[in-house]
Amino acid sequence: MATLPNPLPRLATDPSGRALGLELPPGRLIDATDDGPWHEPLLWHAGPPAALGDWARLGARGARVGLLPVLVETGGSQGGPERWELMPGEMSYPGDHDAAEVLAAFWGDEDDELPEFLAPFGPGWPGLAAASRREAEPGARAAEVADALLGSGSWPTEPRLALVPARRSADIPAAIGWCGPLNHENDVARLCAVLRSWEDRFGIRVVALGFDQLVLSVAAPPTTPAEAEAVAAEHFAFCPDNITQGHHPTLREYAGHEVLNRPVWSFWWD
Repeated sequence: MATLPNPLPRLATDPSGRALGLELPPGRLIDATDDGPWHEPLLWHAGPPAALGDWARLGARGARVGLLPVLVETGGSQGGPERWELMPGEMSYPGDHDAAEVLAAFWGDEDDELPEFLAPFGPGWPGLAAASRREAEPGARAAEVADALLGSGSWPTEPRLALVPARRSADIPAAIGWCGPLNHENDVARLCAVLRSWEDRFGIRVVALGFDQLVLSVAAPPTTPAEAEAVAAEHFAFCPDNITQGHHPTLREYAGHEVLNRPVWSFWWD
């Protein structure tokens, strides 16, 4: 995968990050992958639990030097990123893929017995949803969602603020070699191409990652049922487990409850 120059090795000798203009708490550099240590750190995450305001305080400074913020789950049965079996060597570059083509291929892979579930859509890929009018600045919305997650007391259970060397927030999963959707897609850069498209059309940011979970903030969510249904179709192609194994019996109901005017989109792969 094509990457920017990585500032993280400098933290090995300057843990506070002051030379980079940062003021970091004690933390860890993660280079563990499924094939052994990577040739450079993939991410840094704080040692202390993430607190309200950390995203805004550390994230903005990190972004100025090419380090983008994301909350990472370090608890639960899978533990933190050092135990996630990261596979950065298997990732392509998100910019080499077309979001519409990726989603159309996933849609065609789904079970032919689902047409009633997929109403108002049929077996043919319906195409990309139109962009929504932005109601918030994407960075500010991401900070709000990060703080809301930290205040929820549910998931992530042991959150840490992480910094990842990435060109844009949508690239974070591929930049670290995340394999949460492994049973759906081996090359997460293809999904990151979709995230890039969602950045452009809906102002999303990658806010939190777990072993197999992804949470996005949304600065421009759909505001009509028809727009929400079109986006829900993209969600289904992107992460079918999230919908077929969820709490909503139809795509239309999912759209109304999880997409329409929603500032957060959450995904989970079995």
